[in-house]
Amino acid sequence: MAARGDHHIVIIGAGFGGLEAARNLAKGAVRITVIDRRNHHLFQPLLYQAATASLALSEIAWPIRSLLRGYDNVTTLLGSVTGVDAAGKAVLLEDGRAIPYDTLILATGARHAYFGHDEWEPHAPGLKTLEDATTIRRRILSAFERAEWQDDAAERRRLLTFAIIGAGPTGVELAGTIAELAHETLRRDFRNIDTREARVVLVEAGPRILAGFTEDLSTYAERALTRLGVEVRTGHAVSQCDAAGITLGDEVLPAATILWAAGVAASPAAEWLQVPADRAGRVLVAPDLSVPGFPDIFAVGDTAHVPLGEGKIVPGIAPAAKQEGRYVAGVIKARLDGKPVPKPFTYRNDGNLATIGKRAAIVDLGWIKLKGRLAWWTWGIAHVYFLIGLRNRLTVALSWLWIYSTGQRSARLITQASAEDGRSG
Repeated sequence: MAARGDHHIVIIGAGFGGLEAARNLAKGAVRITVIDRRNHHLFQPLLYQAATASLALSEIAWPIRSLLRGYDNVTTLLGSVTGVDAAGKAVLLEDGRAIPYDTLILATGARHAYFGHDEWEPHAPGLKTLEDATTIRRRILSAFERAEWQDDAAERRRLLTFAIIGAGPTGVELAGTIAELAHETLRRDFRNIDTREARVVLVEAGPRILAGFTEDLSTYAERALTRLGVEVRTGHAVSQCDAAGITLGDEVLPAATILWAAGVAASPAAEWLQVPADRAGRVLVAPDLSVPGFPDIFAVGDTAHVPLGEGKIVPGIAPAAKQEGRYVAGVIKARLDGKPVPKPFTYRNDGNLATIGKRAAIVDLGWIKLKGRLAWWTWGIAHVYFLIGLRNRLTVALSWLWIYSTGQRSARLITQASAEDGRSG
């Protein structure tokens, strides 16, 4: 490797893993370039709350430049990466530029996976970006608005039916919040419809919801959703999805608003390098999180397939990505200093959390399991703690306290209306 002062580290992606790596590496005598196609870092665990009118977008996203401006050796570039020239050691950008590197960190995140049915995406948007959140919020609120002036009873029922496909944490959180929005927040705002008649259907192909949690917590979460008025349909795979609704086996469920929370696929990083990947496209990394055959390239977060034992892998969640980013920074610094590299990466499970509406949640910390209101407060404190900046922590905490006590959500704004919303909700 080159001397530390001349060593150039390029990080693709400013998510949790990329940002953690950049901050840890910036303390040394290296040059760092962070490339992202968006100018903001997004706190994805709370993205569903922006999509369901609970939080403003500015409360869960921060400009990347402002987060890294305290490090003089870090340059931030706004650009879309189209490939990696591993032989020439350069990152290729959409505008034709090539950014040379000595060490490369792939923290490129994930995208929606429709299991071979990409034609479903226009009808069932997923939730990964601020743009996704705006689209989903617009569709949810527009459905109520259109139902208000709809005379046809069948069409009104379709407009007031919300189908969420996939019952992992995102699907469960979306379903619970939409049910509360319909049954509490909006119930006094309309004159021609009773928003409490809205139908929220959570569809899961597997035998139970929240498969990553223990069965008792999963069972509790399903009961909590049912109390909120959510219809939970497990063991049902979606065979068709279009503007009219979804098909479950032989059953057609008319629904104007369909949301996708069933699966994700990694970015094309493995394709850029032509290296082995798992079924979701995650790079099969070495124990030190480097890419096999390319010791100067590392992969973290949703980009990496990191074995956990017993056929499991490290989950694609924020704490895991931060641990991996921190670990890779340690490996790179040890190499540059000529010191022994750290032991193989070991994931520390800080626990699983999921919320069901504004008063219930489940928490599995391994040594203790919580459910109900105590779990909800634990979930809230944990998420506020990981937000960036005192202002955001205070505003989010105050927003949650207001929603908790009044049921009202202040971010109920319909923006960027389009002809698409008139066709499919």
